[in-house]
Amino acid sequence: MCAGGSRGRDHGVSSEPHQQIVQALWPQGSASTRSVWAVLDCARDPAIYRLLLESRLEFLSLYSGRLPRELEMVSPHMVELLPGHRFVDQLLDQGWGRAWGIFLTIGDPSNLRHHLRKFLKVQDETGQRLLFRYYDPRVLRAYLPTCTPDELRFVFGPVDSYCVEAADPDAGIVSYRLHRGALQATTSALAASA
Repeated sequence: MCAGGSRGRDHGVSSEPHQQIVQALWPQGSASTRSVWAVLDCARDPAIYRLLLESRLEFLSLYSGRLPRELEMVSPHMVELLPGHRFVDQLLDQGWGRAWGIFLTIGDPSNLRHHLRKFLKVQDETGQRLLFRYYDPRVLRAYLPTCTPDELRFVFGPVDSYCVEAADPDAGIVSYRLHRGALQATTSALAASA
């Protein structure tokens, strides 16, 4: 997720930084056709899946097929975020700074799940297949700057931007975009919490 929170708290963000994160995800004057999604790692905290259920929003696991309930509850899920919906507030209040997931923006989400599933598994140098937890903001922050131009085109595909909490979540939200084939990272600083 994106950044926020003061050093004295366990998690979450206060209202001013919270609004700054919302503004970074839904900038004023941005195209109304752009949608914001979260990919959430339900294995990080049981509260994530509970919040998804309570949100009454449509959400989908990135794993395919009919999943046993135990796996469904800990799989990565994608959900479209609606500005002003209480789920966004709950996500930022409870999950910011706890590596619950990542955000992304996209113009046409019709093939988004298919795209995000493409890099759930990777091969290591010995050919062994591994689960790639790119939806952990710590992993995505480390991975994207190491990508070649071809890898970046693959990872971004139809995605306009990926947004994650900064390494120090109190510092801001980092937005990654492709600009002329190169990775562009922009940090939107958060105001100091009261």
